[in-house]
Amino acid sequence: MNSNTITCIEDLRQLHRRRVPRAFFDYADRGSYSEQTLRENRADFEKIKFRQRVLVDVSRRNTSTVLLGEAISVPLVLAPVGLGGLQYADGEIHACRAAQTAGIPYTLSIMSICSMEDVAAAVKKPFWFQLSLLKDRGFVRSLVERAIAVKCDAIVLTVDLPVLAQRHADIKNGMTVPPKWTFGKFVDFASRPAWVASVMRGKRKTFGNLVGQSGNQKIESLAAWMNEQFGTSPTLKDVEWVRSIWPGKLIVKGIGDANDARDLAKIGVQGLVVSNHGGRQLDGGRSTISVLPEIADAVGADLEVLVDGGVRSGQDVMRALALGAKACMIGRAYVHGLGAAGEQGVAKAIDLIRKEFDVTMGLTGTVRVDEIDRRILA
Repeated sequence: MNSNTITCIEDLRQLHRRRVPRAFFDYADRGSYSEQTLRENRADFEKIKFRQRVLVDVSRRNTSTVLLGEAISVPLVLAPVGLGGLQYADGEIHACRAAQTAGIPYTLSIMSICSMEDVAAAVKKPFWFQLSLLKDRGFVRSLVERAIAVKCDAIVLTVDLPVLAQRHADIKNGMTVPPKWTFGKFVDFASRPAWVASVMRGKRKTFGNLVGQSGNQKIESLAAWMNEQFGTSPTLKDVEWVRSIWPGKLIVKGIGDANDARDLAKIGVQGLVVSNHGGRQLDGGRSTISVLPEIADAVGADLEVLVDGGVRSGQDVMRALALGAKACMIGRAYVHGLGAAGEQGVAKAIDLIRKEFDVTMGLTGTVRVDEIDRRILA
């Protein structure tokens, strides 16, 4: 990757598309059903305009802030994304290293290829772990105990999977783990020998957090078992149960309604993520940036509000903070970097967004993150 020619996340996306088989690229890139929500997550960000301020001394800008008691270099978190190790060998380790070098949190997906123990052994600092409320609560408890053992800094509890939405691209691509071979898929993989060689050298080829824990060892059995485990209907009592067995910071991800946010504020969680699963679940729902202000107004004084879905630039981070977020989570943006060039690509994605955020601060007359509010918007 020639870093000098990469000027935006879309450049990384195009490299990712060329270097990774279509099924895995589309798994990260596409959404559910007609992808209306996927598109509007981006379109609604782009509708928000800034008020340009000049004649202000912005020579000492500072992009750092504090999130959940942790100092971070920019208000950004790498979101949980499944199958990172099939975008690039040991992808979760590469992404975590890039995040920690940049001074921001990384969230490991429950559906990662590298296990939480693999990642913990390969990095220097604690990371966040994403947990889903699976049907087998004994297994959920074991995951929490493992997260405690590897000293995870926070659990991000995903609650927007009561039923699983259909993603047309995954069906058309025959997206399965392991792949079901067809002639077209064989040709697709064969045309990307560097990716094949990379993934074959990786530590794991299966769901690292699940092997041996669910009683299943073969990848086919693990995939079938996980499909059966999703589709629960989590309630506040379930969140309270996780709160009771997890001693650290708890963040609930998948909130799109202010009433749900108010309920969470009453039960002792530290934060929430305004999220529609990146347009991969409810299609036709509101974009995250459009619902963010009412949720931030409702609970921002009681817990820390993050947002994801459609964040592709530092300008987007600025917009989200102006509307009440403490930080943004990025998923696709960093996965495009991961698929393009591993740790170097993730580092580039973070750096692009950080620099854009810094420039946008300067051009709106802003020096510190805590100064950012709706006054910067036109």
